[in-house]
Amino acid sequence: MQQKIIILDFGSQTTQLIGRRVRELDTFCEIMPYNKFPKDDESVIGVILSGSPYSVHDKEAFKVDLSQFIGRIPVLGICYGAQYISYSNGGKVEAADSREYGRACLEQFDKEDPLFKGFVDKSQVWMSHGDTITAIPEDYKCIASTANVKFAAYASTKQPVWAVQFHPEVFHSLQGTQLLKNFVVDICGSRQDWSADSFVETTVKELKEQLGDDKVILGLSGGVDSSVAAVLLNKAIGKNLTCIFVDHGMLRKNEFRDVMEDYKCLGLNVIGVDASEKFFADLAGVTDPEKKRKIIGRDFVEVFNAEAKKQTGAKWLAQGTIYPDRIESLNITGKVIKSHHNVGGLPKEMNLQLCEPLKWLFKDEVRRVGRSMAMPEHLITRHPFPGPGLAVRILGDITPEKVRILQDADDIYIRGLRDYKVRLSGEDARRVLAAGVPADMQNGEIEVSLYDQIWQAGTVLLSTVRSVGVMGDERTYEHPVALRAVTSTDAMTADWAHLPYDFMAKVSNEIINKVRGVNRVCYDISSKPPATIEWE
Repeated sequence: MQQKIIILDFGSQTTQLIGRRVRELDTFCEIMPYNKFPKDDESVIGVILSGSPYSVHDKEAFKVDLSQFIGRIPVLGICYGAQYISYSNGGKVEAADSREYGRACLEQFDKEDPLFKGFVDKSQVWMSHGDTITAIPEDYKCIASTANVKFAAYASTKQPVWAVQFHPEVFHSLQGTQLLKNFVVDICGSRQDWSADSFVETTVKELKEQLGDDKVILGLSGGVDSSVAAVLLNKAIGKNLTCIFVDHGMLRKNEFRDVMEDYKCLGLNVIGVDASEKFFADLAGVTDPEKKRKIIGRDFVEVFNAEAKKQTGAKWLAQGTIYPDRIESLNITGKVIKSHHNVGGLPKEMNLQLCEPLKWLFKDEVRRVGRSMAMPEHLITRHPFPGPGLAVRILGDITPEKVRILQDADDIYIRGLRDYKVRLSGEDARRVLAAGVPADMQNGEIEVSLYDQIWQAGTVLLSTVRSVGVMGDERTYEHPVALRAVTSTDAMTADWAHLPYDFMAKVSNEIINKVRGVNRVCYDISSKPPATIEWE
């Protein structure tokens, strides 16, 4: 029986990050709404309660019956989870004199408590709370304090219950991974048998049993998720897999050709469909971002359906849906808050069953699975790319000439990011390594490209704007482009990447000198929130 940790989600922005940290400990976990604890699942070896945007005193605050698991299996409360455990058992949670956000230091901690095994003195942790615990319940004891928070961590003296008011899942908590390992491995008893290799072995076996001799259709995008799903399915069913790669004309420069060649080298059966004329015709004159997305989505389904219907005898539609896609599509009340392009299927008349071999994986795990199957590194490390492609990076209407301008500018930018090397240490190095980027640590530092350091990068064409410039002795009146690069762990939140000035100067000069139609380069320094990663 596969062991699992259940993470009950109370609405925190870092809930997915808790899940990723547990998976990095080679332990399977599931993120579930706070009120959906699986009572009869004997494979559950521990429970983690997440943070929340609410105070425990709010009328809207999410509440759970703790008796479902306290006393039965080990429990760890984080931030709101810690406050809720105290509040529910007779402790006190009150508004703090001043809200505590950011770095703090554990001035003292119980070195004998198993939760803090291996901790060093004065360990840095990350706080993010407005309320604070001012009294803990009877039969509980304080096990850690900061200068401003007496009950930074506490534990039951009678049951396997621990709680921390800081966030061990974030990189700023320097020994957060050690704390989670102490809980998951030492306290809960994880066998640590969840790995990329074991996932491939188990999933290939399950796919063979599930699909048998049935034929499967998979829509490829050129991205890491669909590519890894295709290779995984190919290992399981070989020639019974047919992949369809639709070119809507708004891919990156030479992407259709390059990706088709990559797939050929991987031994995949891929049908490439150049439908760019249809997409450009249907998008002519359309400027509203939502209308552009809907037209592209509609046309993609039409083109894909037409090609899929030629594959007689197909019974399954495979998709590269990953775990965050499914989590983001439902909030903790069960209401749809974001319709993801992979969460759904083809029209009912196609009568296909859905196959999602990556549905339990986070993005970094998908990359590890790709490496386990010896896929090319440039395919595995590709940045996320929007389904509508460059259409959502061109402000205003779409034309082949505007796409050409953006493709040329973006190609210079992305190649520059790949070529520019940087040395990282500390939190930055740990974040990059945790994302699965292959790099050797030497003297506490790693060397990686700027491309590998950031989560996503792209160029935006401000085609509704023209700016005055001078080239030689001539006045120009052309378009500006904006460069975008963000750092993130899951794309739920993102910060703008602080790219080196010499890099930006070099790329800016090259774009202006080589790309006809551009005479100005800007850099987007907006974070998410309040901005989004894409402009449209």
